[in-house]
Amino acid sequence: MVIHVLFFGMLKDLAGAPRDVLEVNADATLADVLRHYEARIPRLKELLPSLAVSVNQEYASKDVRLRAGDEVALLPPVSGGSGSATIVRDRIDTASLLERCKAGADGAAVVFEGIVRDNTRGRRTLYLDYEAYEAMALKQMEELASEARSRYAIREVAVVHRLGRLEIGETSVLVVVASAHRGAAFDACRWVIDTLKKTVPIWKKEYFEDGAVWADGEPFPAEILSGQGTAVDPDASK
Repeated sequence: MVIHVLFFGMLKDLAGAPRDVLEVNADATLADVLRHYEARIPRLKELLPSLAVSVNQEYASKDVRLRAGDEVALLPPVSGGSGSATIVRDRIDTASLLERCKAGADGAAVVFEGIVRDNTRGRRTLYLDYEAYEAMALKQMEELASEARSRYAIREVAVVHRLGRLEIGETSVLVVVASAHRGAAFDACRWVIDTLKKTVPIWKKEYFEDGAVWADGEPFPAEILSGQGTAVDPDASK
């Protein structure tokens, strides 16, 4: 049977293409797929402990059996739509989103902006380029927003991430949280951005005066590496 395999971030460079069509046995698992690419891409073996894998946009364990037509994605650590979550390619309008999120019942609105800085570890940064497994990233962002509403005493949360080329000083990610009280808004905003940076499949490539590299991502939580879904901090709502 035939499955479709997607590569992101540095894996796309190592594979030499963003996607592949692979023929596997009828009883094949994700582990079989990984063994195939280990043989084909020598560096993959050393990266495997830090990789996550998804099937049809859901994090999955390596013993999952595949079906014909499945979409498998190999995801390196992440660099961290509509009402709650949006992926855009144009400049993020922070003031406009903040105004849309606020309501008369709110006593606080907390805003986090991730912006492109001009240096990384002593090297002068020229610009960044973000890419994502878009359908899965949007789904994960929407789930984060929904989870934040259920975990914290907040009324509204919105998350926007930009893809493509970003210049120095531009906003790459925006989180807005509105609530009756500031404590819940601060806590929810911190939880959303920290969890997004660890779990949502978005990567950045940093361009310097002397070359370009994929940014080192934060390690996936153990729950994701074992295919059990998005991890959450049990103490996050305290």
